Amino acid sequence: MNTLPTLSFLFLTLFGLAHAATFDIRNNCPYTVWAAASPGGGRRLNRGETWQISAAPGTTQARIWARTNCQFDAAGNGKCETGDCGGVLECRGYGQAPNTLAEYAIGQFANQDFIDISNIDGFNVPMEFSSNSPGCSRVIKCTADIVGQCPNELRVPGGCNGPCPMLKTEEHCCNSGNCGPTPLSRFFKERCPDAYSYPKDDQTSLFTCPTGTNYKVIFCP
Repeated sequence: MNTLPTLSFLFLTLFGLAHAATFDIRNNCPYTVWAAASPGGGRRLNRGETWQISAAPGTTQARIWARTNCQFDAAGNGKCETGDCGGVLECRGYGQAPNTLAEYAIGQFANQDFIDISNIDGFNVPMEFSSNSPGCSRVIKCTADIVGQCPNELRVPGGCNGPCPMLKTEEHCCNSGNCGPTPLSRFFKERCPDAYSYPKDDQTSLFTCPTGTNYKVIFCP
């Protein structure tokens, strides 16, 4: 009996798991949120509850966010006031603005992970995105009262929308790749200086940790 294929498969599986990044997603808000991840799906989190997902090296354009004021039936179909992802509990794509985003790419150039918090799609829930490993000390937070202080033109039920999804102008969306901050993007930047406020905000908003780092995302840290 030849066991080499089985052993090889087991080795590759364990190798992949050993290098996958874990994300502990915790709800510290005094209300229920419906955590969402792309890739990853979705989960209801009452106050104090945690949900763990993992992402393999090579994962890019990934997001974690909170949904609020959701109603789902037993089949997982329904609707959320903010962050809704096509009316399903188990997200299969991105959420609808406004939603505070934890974004990441795992196992990229020079064995680095890229991580950030983004307010480009607006803000709905305060967030921390940080390393959960001793090899990286990075902590990113966005905890200001953005919803309470939101400019009138960006106010929506349950959140503060981003200038691009709300106004849909080149000035705010930067589809050409050539843009700068605006008065509305500065509203977010002044309150959350470590978070993306417009598409070209990389210099002060994109951070790295060594590949192999595990992470935590905390709603209402």
